[in-house]
Amino acid sequence: MARVAVEKNIAYDDIKNLYYVTMDYGKDDTGKRIKTTKTFENKKDAQTALKQFNADKIKGTLVIPFNQTVKEWLIYWIDDVKAIKCEETTLYGYRNIINNHLVPALGNYKLQGLNTTILNKYFKNKKVEGLSNNTIRKHYDLIKEALKQAVNEEKILRNPLDKIEPIKRNRNEMNFYSVDQLKMLFSLVENNRMEIVVKLAGMLGLRREEIAGLKWDNIDIENKLIFVAEARTQAGKKTVVKGTKNSSSHRTLYAPDEIINLLITIKNKQEEQKKLLGEAYKDEGYIVAWENGEPYRPNYISDLFKKIIDDNKLPPLRLHDLRHTFASIANELGTNLYDISKALGHSQVGTTSQIYTHMFDKTHKKAISKIADVISASED
Repeated sequence: MARVAVEKNIAYDDIKNLYYVTMDYGKDDTGKRIKTTKTFENKKDAQTALKQFNADKIKGTLVIPFNQTVKEWLIYWIDDVKAIKCEETTLYGYRNIINNHLVPALGNYKLQGLNTTILNKYFKNKKVEGLSNNTIRKHYDLIKEALKQAVNEEKILRNPLDKIEPIKRNRNEMNFYSVDQLKMLFSLVENNRMEIVVKLAGMLGLRREEIAGLKWDNIDIENKLIFVAEARTQAGKKTVVKGTKNSSSHRTLYAPDEIINLLITIKNKQEEQKKLLGEAYKDEGYIVAWENGEPYRPNYISDLFKKIIDDNKLPPLRLHDLRHTFASIANELGTNLYDISKALGHSQVGTTSQIYTHMFDKTHKKAISKIADVISASED
């Protein structure tokens, strides 16, 4: 006799001895009706399942089944959602994670089949592969944001990462030089093409991308001011020109005589090169540039700095660590945290405190000594 209807949306197959429940989700965006079928061994279970389905449908807690894979969703998310919101450098980082990690490991799973068990195994495997907690946390944040979009678009009912605690980041160990070490470094780069880079980072706390993006239009020689307004960074091999990191990073800094005199020297040399090369000179207005006026790639600036450190067998230091050095020395000289924060271009003093306080005074000697001195004085 085969399958016959026993009531609306429930049929019975007397050959297989199974009840078939039709779940009608309604129509999709194209007008096509979406239905699924589930089987049950007894009529009561079938009726209960259908009743629960209809109740969930009324409450709006159902999502229409579809076969989109995690790979397909991530491609949509990065190309159609994030591409119009993110800077090119951010997109480059996202695409690297998606193409090199997420798609190979998770891409073939159905989006609606992704669960906490699968994701927990993914994070565990990445740890085994040797990725740091900080890198795995980037994967976690990306996946969570992509799945949040899937929830918003009603592709999945809930985000499985909501049940997984965020991977804790490890605080990066900061290297910084003492005043004497910084002076030694300055002496080593004197009359070197990297002198202005090292001094802008070490004396003013500028970021690499801010130095790479610094133009003559940003310099007021007469009033000894530098206007930090633009940045140049890299997305892979492509150089990207953009605004500063945030509105607070757009700032005006006093330039000491040593910086001003160095800038004047560089300006004069560039003017000589303009006359020498004529139309062959690429006058893009950048301070850190080749003899033909073309600006250095930001990554190349870091490479040159590393070579200086390595060739002179100096203590390990990244170019960005000169920014940490600036903050450390400024603190040692009694500069208040607010002024350090503004010089660094942080959006909030709390950001500066979170990044640097632990290295300023690890034993809290100043605070404890002041309290001890007050107590001792009162006892006398």
